[in-house]
Amino acid sequence: MFTSGLQHVAAMYAGVVAPPLIVGAAVGLSGTELTFLTGASLFTAGIATFLQTLGVWKIGARLPFVNGVTFAGVAPMLAIVDTTDDKADALPIIFGAIIVAGLLGFIAAPYFSKLVRFFPPVVTGTVITLIGVSLLPVAFGWAQGPNPRAEDYGSTTYLTLAAITLVVVLVLRRFTTGFLKQIAVLVGLVIGTLIAIPFGVTDFSPVTEADIVGFPTPFHFGAPQFALAAIISMCVVMLVSMTESTADMLALGEIVDRPADEKTIAAGLRADTLGSAISPLFNGFMCSAFAQNIGLVAMTKIRSRFVVACGGGFLVLMGLSPVAASLISVVPRPVLGGAGVVLFGSVAASGIQTLVKAGLEKDNNVLIVAVSLAVGIIPITEPEFYHAFPETAKIILDSGISTGCVAAVLLNLVFNHIGRNRDADTVTAPMEPGEEISGTAGAKAAHVH
Repeated sequence: MFTSGLQHVAAMYAGVVAPPLIVGAAVGLSGTELTFLTGASLFTAGIATFLQTLGVWKIGARLPFVNGVTFAGVAPMLAIVDTTDDKADALPIIFGAIIVAGLLGFIAAPYFSKLVRFFPPVVTGTVITLIGVSLLPVAFGWAQGPNPRAEDYGSTTYLTLAAITLVVVLVLRRFTTGFLKQIAVLVGLVIGTLIAIPFGVTDFSPVTEADIVGFPTPFHFGAPQFALAAIISMCVVMLVSMTESTADMLALGEIVDRPADEKTIAAGLRADTLGSAISPLFNGFMCSAFAQNIGLVAMTKIRSRFVVACGGGFLVLMGLSPVAASLISVVPRPVLGGAGVVLFGSVAASGIQTLVKAGLEKDNNVLIVAVSLAVGIIPITEPEFYHAFPETAKIILDSGISTGCVAAVLLNLVFNHIGRNRDADTVTAPMEPGEEISGTAGAKAAHVH
């Protein structure tokens, strides 16, 4: 449980600390304040993970589900910072908007969960595949180095370290059994970090400079402020986050053989939204499900929610102890990238497995999958595709998971629900090599129609 929980922390650590580092730098925080903001995000991610895995009353999906700071809120939070005259007010305005958005989302959760009936396998399989495909560029970015603006970004050294980590994980998964096989990702991260030391890529300074104990003081940056424009912006982000969390719960339910029903999704969304509402009290940001950890569950086959709760305990401890938090930060980004290829690719593979059960022999379902995947991949292949749209619209459009999910749901309604029943429409069976157009092949085609 200890090592498996630590694996979950290692898989999601970079995703949790990136938003506070980006927003904190935009506000102009000092190094000490940045460390505080990062620790607060780890602490609140742990609390949100507890709510999701262990649950209280009707709150929490009680699935092996990790919660952390959602990256969907970074762009609108930066916009809030840019439009705030006094940068000292930026974080209080952001925190106030998140509190309101979280509370409204909590109230809306049971109604939002009723949308689950619009998520048959053809939709869930498409969305799960998109989750994995959307995460893979993150792993590729990690593999190229920590700083995209640096001259050595994408150097052979970084890519080699990522490749070595990937090979170590694959070798352990292929040639070991039992416990060692289950912690292959964690062992790969350790070995990759050790190999990176001679290359000068591993930085131990965060450990030496960090304090042993530190508590995220409530409202450290000031009392929350409530600005209408900021609240509307974060409410939109909350809707995007709830859509992605619903898709993630459906994906995880398939992986652990416990399909997420309406009740489970409502409880999971309550945990997401309540965690988001509480987070600003301790200087944290909006929380949402972490899709990368779904890949870890899929790969290791460890389905216990208590293992993930253990990971949540590590997050809380790291939030309370900057030294502990800095230990994970020692792992170089290229090493994380190598492991991420396996983790995120496993999510996409799970989506493909679901699509196999989705009835792709039907023309309607083939079209749903084809168009939805294309729509969802647009932000990945052409990041500036929606550059002419308003910033509020881009919050949704720039999320391939959200746009692909909406497209799949709408297309499924149009092709499989509205109007006459077309379930009988199937793909014409291809002829076997050497078959004549008439005779056997013709009979087969006639039978299919």
